[in-house]
Amino acid sequence: QVQLAESGGGSVDSGGSLTLSCVASGKTDRRYRMGWFRQTPSATEREGVATINTEGSTTYADSVKGRFTISQDIAKNTLYLELNSLKPDDSAMYYCAAATAPGPVGAMEVFPALRLKGEKYDTWGQGTQVTVSS
Repeated sequence: QVQLAESGGGSVDSGGSLTLSCVASGKTDRRYRMGWFRQTPSATEREGVATINTEGSTTYADSVKGRFTISQDIAKNTLYLELNSLKPDDSAMYYCAAATAPGPVGAMEVFPALRLKGEKYDTWGQGTQVTVSS
């Protein structure tokens, strides 16, 4: 079992930057793909923001391409999300997620469109709030 703990959220002005961190603990050797998702109070499901596999291959949502950067330090079991040029629409609870089940992980390697689907991830953190004011 893997446990995930996010940090780094906060309140910033439009155009500002933040860096989110997610520390993994437990059976960390089972983490195959990590991702960041976000959800607003009115949304019915979490929106995929960015993902990265163990080889460092990344996938981004169109809404954040060029502004957000996902990275990882495998030795430190830590996932990062650098958020730049923030907009009020980026305000949300941001969640770190891990996909460890071989089936979904394999499918995501073959079908990139699945990589930002929350249902493919089996482990979630508690979330960290990002608020961007105009």
